[in-house]
Amino acid sequence: MRIGELSRRTGVSPRSLRYYEEQGLLTSSRSDAGQRHYSDAEVDRVSLIRQLFDAGLPSRVIATVLPCVDLPDDLGVAEETYTAMMRERDRIDADIAQLTEERDALDALMQINSRHRAELSRIPEQVAQPA
Repeated sequence: MRIGELSRRTGVSPRSLRYYEEQGLLTSSRSDAGQRHYSDAEVDRVSLIRQLFDAGLPSRVIATVLPCVDLPDDLGVAEETYTAMMRERDRIDADIAQLTEERDALDALMQINSRHRAELSRIPEQVAQPA
C-alpha cells in the first residue's frame, strides 16, 4: 500500500509516517518511480509506534524498543527493552516530582495573593488627593 493508504488506515499523517521512516521506526520499499510502499504488517507497527509515543517515549527510545517486536524470542533484546522502558519511567517519575514541586510553590504564591487581595478588599478606596 502507498503512504496515503497507510495514513488513512492508521489515522497517522503522511508527514509523521515519513518521520517514522527517517527515524528507523518504519520501513518501506520503493517503486521504480520512488513511491513508498508498505506491507499490511506496517499498519500494526504504526499502531504500536503510536502507543509508544502516547506513553511518552521519544523516538530514540522507541527505536531501542522495537527490536523486541522484531525479535520476540530473543531474551537479550527483551531485557534491553525492559531496561529502556524502566529508564523512561524513572525519567517520567522525576518529571512528575519536579512538576509537583512547582505546583506546590505556585499554590503557596496563590495563597499569599489571596490573602493580599482579601486585605485590599477591606481597605476603603482612597480618595484622590488634589495635587
